[in-house]
Amino acid sequence: MTRLSLAQVLDWSWMSSNLDTIWEQFQEHVILTILPVTFGFLIAFPLALVAVRWPRLYSPLLGMTGVLFSIPTLALFVVMIPFTGLSRATAIIPLTLYTLLILIRNTVEGLASVPRDVSESAEAMGYRRTRRLFKIELPLAMPVIVAGLRIATVNTIAYVAITSLIGQGGLGQLMLDGFQRQFPTPLIVGLTLAVAFAVAADLGLLSIERALTPWKRARS
Repeated sequence: MTRLSLAQVLDWSWMSSNLDTIWEQFQEHVILTILPVTFGFLIAFPLALVAVRWPRLYSPLLGMTGVLFSIPTLALFVVMIPFTGLSRATAIIPLTLYTLLILIRNTVEGLASVPRDVSESAEAMGYRRTRRLFKIELPLAMPVIVAGLRIATVNTIAYVAITSLIGQGGLGQLMLDGFQRQFPTPLIVGLTLAVAFAVAADLGLLSIERALTPWKRARS
């Protein structure tokens, strides 16, 4: 079995002459990750609050978002293309839908994990519902909520690559190009940068969680 050297797998001249393209695709990958996760959270957060306020709605919400999560990506693209064409919106809308199940579930579970006696004590001290939510309950629920954001973000980074099939995809374009031409360099570059981005995003969100929950550091 022939073993390939690094020089045979990676074409450094191709990389140096395509740095602008690589950077452009990386930026697109970042945008196609941030926008769906942001939109997903903006949708999921109020829905989670509704589910906490009226628990009977929680199961239907999970069921609906679970169905959306189970739809194959290409099927959603096919449904979207007649309305939005081969545009960025065609990528962002399905990617946003895929985040809802994780974000709603973790937000509800995070708020449900707040000890009842803490909420009752805050209410006894005169905290109204909105103030109690933002001053007491959300900070305590933050680790579970951020854990959901971390999972949704890493999942989205992976899903973004699939949107290369409709002309989007960021780093997925490099992977698709390398696969179609049987040329490993762009495939490896795209894959490596996507993994590095996922790791950096996960660690970044973890750092944000630690910054927002200083009492956990003090307890440690």
